[in-house]
Amino acid sequence: MTPPEAFSPSFDAGEDMPPAGPLRLETMKKRADFLRAARAKRVVMPGFILQVRPRHDDGPIRIGFTCSKKVGNAIARNRAKRRLREVARHVLSHRGAPATDYVFVGRATETATRPFAALIDDCNAALDKLQ
Repeated sequence: MTPPEAFSPSFDAGEDMPPAGPLRLETMKKRADFLRAARAKRVVMPGFILQVRPRHDDGPIRIGFTCSKKVGNAIARNRAKRRLREVARHVLSHRGAPATDYVFVGRATETATRPFAALIDDCNAALDKLQ
């Protein structure tokens, strides 16, 4: 059997290093956390609404996802939330601020049908507006 060291890639000084592991993301589950985030800053983008609430502790990034029945039936809502989870994983793991709550609110017909690259661009633009 080959030792695990044989599979680790080697990088020269001139090559780009792979990204260090993503920041720890925690999922919000309590209604009170969502209500506190709803009173904080928000940015409306074509694909979703992003609510951002800084906390005053040393905790990790917390993310929440919500889609109302306006988005569609359960299948459409779950599809929209899956897409938003991937957007959060791609963007917030690199650009998210620690000790901050982020809530993604799905929008009817847009979240599930908008191209994924456009959702990523929307998230980057939303974070730029907030900073």
